[in-house]
Amino acid sequence: MTKVVVTGGSGLLGPSVIKEFLDHGYDVLNVDHQVPENPMCETIAADLTNLGEAYDVLAGADAVVHLAAIPRAYMVATDVTFRNNTMSTFNILEAAGTLGIKKAVITSSESSYGIVFAKSDLGPQYVPVDEEHPRLSEDSYGLSKMVNEQTAEMIYNRTGMQVVSLRVGNVIAPHMYENFPSFIHNPQERKPILWSYIDARDAASAYRLAIEKDGLGTVALNIAADDTSMDIKSRELMETCFPEVADFREPLNGYETLLSNKKAKQVLGWQPVHKWRDNVEVDSKVLK
Repeated sequence: MTKVVVTGGSGLLGPSVIKEFLDHGYDVLNVDHQVPENPMCETIAADLTNLGEAYDVLAGADAVVHLAAIPRAYMVATDVTFRNNTMSTFNILEAAGTLGIKKAVITSSESSYGIVFAKSDLGPQYVPVDEEHPRLSEDSYGLSKMVNEQTAEMIYNRTGMQVVSLRVGNVIAPHMYENFPSFIHNPQERKPILWSYIDARDAASAYRLAIEKDGLGTVALNIAADDTSMDIKSRELMETCFPEVADFREPLNGYETLLSNKKAKQVLGWQPVHKWRDNVEVDSKVLK
């Protein structure tokens, strides 16, 4: 049985990732600073900014999925965010590469494009935003994700360990769909994230596929649902909130995502299947 270490498995996304691997026959170890409310596997508490502890928790593992991080900008001091996120990722990849682990997936972010936490009214240069879009982060969180992707390249260059960086959009656990009626008709809501979202279960399947796929080297992939989180068509959202953007690289006739997931589909054979419209009626009545 393949052993996968999941760091940060007690957070918002972690339970879905752990369940995905368990459902597919993996042996899973959760590494976090807290035990989850409903444990599905063994949990070990560790400080991953300590390299020795990273070695300890990865001993005997075949693969690692790194979710653990301070999850957004400005929730703690900027230097704390940068130091925690970069050092924990470096330590996990450094230990994994040295231990001979062959595959890792780390959690990057749409925030690295710079729009999400920008103090200025920064918009996309074109849509849908793909992995080649300039990354213009001005905050320590987005910068930490950019540095982590460089760390992934360094470890791959030195050890040959496959490292996939998933630039995850706004994660929505199933219970969070009850919040959608409050914003789906307001174009200003969720503007900085280009109205993107990803169901935690769909994100989890991307992590598993990134471990199971061979020959990826080091690659960064956007992970987003096929549609926006709004009951307003995508072109109208852009015309209302980013009228200066004229470069449309895909037809926008409906509610298409503005954070491109095309590369993840091509590279991983991944397909998101959970949509907010299956959980919420557009007349704001929650169905499920």
